[in-house]
Amino acid sequence: MAKKFQSTEELINAFTKLKVLIIGDVMIDAYLWGKVHRISPEAPVPIVAISKKENRLGGAANVAINIQALGATPILCSVIGTDSDGKTFTDLMQKQSMTTDGILQSSSRTTTVKTRVIGNNHQMLRVDEETEEEINQQDRKLLLERITSLLNSNKIDVIIFEDYDKGVIGKFLIAEVVKLAKDRSIPVAVDPKKKNFNNYKHIALLKPNMKELREGMKIDLDKGNINEISRVIKELAEENDIETVLVTLSEKGAYVYNKKESQYLPAHIRNIADVSGAGDTVISVAALCLACGASPVTAATLSNFAGGIVCEKVGVVSIEKSQFIKELKAAKLL
Repeated sequence: MAKKFQSTEELINAFTKLKVLIIGDVMIDAYLWGKVHRISPEAPVPIVAISKKENRLGGAANVAINIQALGATPILCSVIGTDSDGKTFTDLMQKQSMTTDGILQSSSRTTTVKTRVIGNNHQMLRVDEETEEEINQQDRKLLLERITSLLNSNKIDVIIFEDYDKGVIGKFLIAEVVKLAKDRSIPVAVDPKKKNFNNYKHIALLKPNMKELREGMKIDLDKGNINEISRVIKELAEENDIETVLVTLSEKGAYVYNKKESQYLPAHIRNIADVSGAGDTVISVAALCLACGASPVTAATLSNFAGGIVCEKVGVVSIEKSQFIKELKAAKLL
């Protein structure tokens, strides 16, 4: 625990003072909820009788929702389309009382929509509407200008790159933002994907899951082999000048590496309903802990526990601060 906090609860309550800049791929998580009573006579597939439709903020926007639910102030930066889904997205942000100052709308982009069909509380199907091409040079320039302006006009405590490999984040943008952050002594936390995995250098925190670590390092790793995972992420951290690497291992827990302290964290047993969005929760809690000056092990412990909580609910959901504190007390982690 960081010396300036008397307790974990005091650390979590300190989140309310923080302002977080989130850069990444955003999307609409659309849901069609219903019941399955029979199989289609046209093909051997279930018929879902839809009773409810819902649109939620997803991708990097779900990180923003988690940040907000934990008491901090998110500023989201991304590029979306000028299509009707783009308007739906900005309307959702406004309903959530989030600023749209960091959102760039471009006629050359498609707003990403992921539609999940939920029958009897189980996901039956997902349909994606998206483009994975990198944003063009003009949009990249405009986005960087928007980010620079926001950094100049706000006291930002931590920057999060939330990468979904949809093209908003690229090597140039990463390098420029890391430079801006260094000039302002702002820590940078990253939730990576495959394409840019090796472009994240000189950062405070990298949080891959096991699949992302395997793909990024181009090696086959067993999530049960903690010694090998430790060796690989130590190498990753040293080669790319990364202060802390936190690898989530799903049901095996997590492993955190830092020069000062490294530790394997076993998972807390939970009733898993849906892992969607768990990584968003983990990076949100870890980044806020980082901004407060908490130790790497404290940040890893709290964020891994938070990720497990959201897995108990169907769909992409965020974690509320009051619920988080209540669950930590129940688990005797406070």
